Amino acid sequence: MGRLDGRAAIVTGSAHGIGRAYAERLAEDGASVAIVDLDEAAAKTVAAELTARGHQAIGVPADVSDAAATQRMAKATLDAFGRIDILVNNAAMFSRVPMSRVPFEEIPEAEWDKMMTVNLRGTWHPCRAVVPSMRANKYGKIVNISSSTVFSLSPSRIHYVTTKAGIIGFTRTLAAELGADNITVNCVAPGSTLSEEDGGDAALQFRSAAVSKRSLQRVQTPKDLVGAISFFASPDSDFITGQTLVVDGGAAFH
Repeated sequence: MGRLDGRAAIVTGSAHGIGRAYAERLAEDGASVAIVDLDEAAAKTVAAELTARGHQAIGVPADVSDAAATQRMAKATLDAFGRIDILVNNAAMFSRVPMSRVPFEEIPEAEWDKMMTVNLRGTWHPCRAVVPSMRANKYGKIVNISSSTVFSLSPSRIHYVTTKAGIIGFTRTLAAELGADNITVNCVAPGSTLSEEDGGDAALQFRSAAVSKRSLQRVQTPKDLVGAISFFASPDSDFITGQTLVVDGGAAFH
């Protein structure tokens, strides 16, 4: 018996990288999982692989910054699984949707707006889409993804850090709003993680730069994060809400 048997989860941005690892862990814990991503082909491939391993999964294409798309996402999940218990808001503009790493005055205005749209609106819309089902069941687990860069020095990407700080405020406020419905809202703040699918020496060198700043001096991988997601999605965290857990090997203390 898995800790999430009988539960249904949506993980946004889960066709690749860290999001895929989150979805795989929730499936291993027993949840039925909707793999939601802009990359429809990859989402369906991941879902098919999970299904072949004996899990229940569907691939759902969606732009999380589009309200109608997230409503379709929720409907597809309800049609497939009959319920929505868990939402992991992982989709964000970072590497697969690239960003500039330049001084704040050099960031193009269009890129600033895109960052706000994808990272903030792209968390708000999925919540609006799933909360009605969670309210009807008087149960729900929402897990938002911030970044440990909010708590540490991180120059040259102020628009990204601004959105991830906003996610923490969003988490706290939504937790207060949804507590009466028995819906918890928590946040995980990862450190720099080796999640590039193409990998290689360049990616490893880039991620290794963070090692010296950590108490646990090794490269962080997606496997280091999935336990926190599983915890916030499970009954073990039923009386915890509005909290942010930093998972970065002890670089930023919060």
